[in-house]
Amino acid sequence: MNYIFIIQLIVASLLVVSILLQQRGTALGAAFGGGSEVYTTRRGFHKKLYWSTIILGAAFIGLSILNLTI
Repeated sequence: MNYIFIIQLIVASLLVVSILLQQRGTALGAAFGGGSEVYTTRRGFHKKLYWSTIILGAAFIGLSILNLTI
């Protein structure tokens, strides 16, 4: 079995979870930019979650490119 593909599936699952954990608005209008929430700076867990999402996204793109070349 292709190990890169398995790692890519794991990274994709973690990326989906990290994106869903960042959801701030619960209404449908929040998905389209509605609502008047005031956002503050990211601190603590939210900052780590933000950076882990960026790293997981970059890893997913890198693994996708690597999977195409092999």
